[in-house]
Amino acid sequence: MAIKVHYEKTAKIAPVQKSTVAVIGYGSQGHAHAQNLRDSGVKVIVGNHNRTSPNAKLALKHGFQVLPPADAVKKADIVMCLVPDEFLPEVYDRDIEPNLRPGMMLMVAHGFNIHFGFVKPPRDIDVTMIAPKGPGHTVRSEYLKGGGVPCLVAVKQDATGKALNRALAYGNAIGGARAGIIETTFKDETETDLFGEQVVLCGGLSELIKAGFETLTEAGYPPEMAYFECLHEVKLIVDLMYEGGLSYMRYSISNTAEYGDYVSGPKIITPKTRKAMRKILKDIQKVKFAKAFRKECAAGKPFMNKMRKSEANHPIEQVGRSLRKMMKWIDSKETRK
Repeated sequence: MAIKVHYEKTAKIAPVQKSTVAVIGYGSQGHAHAQNLRDSGVKVIVGNHNRTSPNAKLALKHGFQVLPPADAVKKADIVMCLVPDEFLPEVYDRDIEPNLRPGMMLMVAHGFNIHFGFVKPPRDIDVTMIAPKGPGHTVRSEYLKGGGVPCLVAVKQDATGKALNRALAYGNAIGGARAGIIETTFKDETETDLFGEQVVLCGGLSELIKAGFETLTEAGYPPEMAYFECLHEVKLIVDLMYEGGLSYMRYSISNTAEYGDYVSGPKIITPKTRKAMRKILKDIQKVKFAKAFRKECAAGKPFMNKMRKSEANHPIEQVGRSLRKMMKWIDSKETRK
């Protein structure tokens, strides 16, 4: 099934230019959405609980009116929720839902809470998603260059009959239509996003890097050598993939490396590994992961805090902090001294 992509011609900006948008949360995505919307001629209000928080201070510095979320929703036609997943249900129940009016549009940049039913909007509003496929600073910087970051668009609920056009207008206003806005569903965006994070981008890659490092150091090789081979050089390879896919990466590396890719990769990602991937996907689809995450957050994140401490002390992190001091071209960002 071919995907449908919208550009500026089919994502007319006019519907959102006549609206007031409340951006709830001024973090990574929030600051980019709010500034791009304003620069596109849209009236924007920022909703934040604490006017003295760093994010609220930044919004004020950027010239926005900062109100408590409930007050921001009261003044808005469109509400974009950009608070972290674990906080949105509480913010929604307390501040957003009581102040929604028929015909408004509730938006998210990730379908987690709405798809899994942790947030249940009333039937008389539009419910849509615009999900930029890039971090907030890139959404902002590409917009300023005259470009944009590709976005996903989805409609969960179309109360007005204009939900898709309104969502596309929002996507255009943050720059997405300059690059392309791809139609999808809340289900597909949420489940593929979680799967990618767990199996490849974060969980899979982190464990692969650590396992490679540990294999080399256990065999007696210097940890510095293991760090360079199993972590540092990942960026070199990923950059090649980013620019031209797996084929360009293989074209760019040595024949020795390419041959090793073909003969050894399948020995690491085995049928057993693929079976585990399918099990992870099933857990996501059946809401097992989402419920476990919610339970962890409700308990104060004990497992996550334990893992953060443990992982920060892993030998690959210790040697990495030392080696990065040697590489002045890296804008090193250390979370632990």
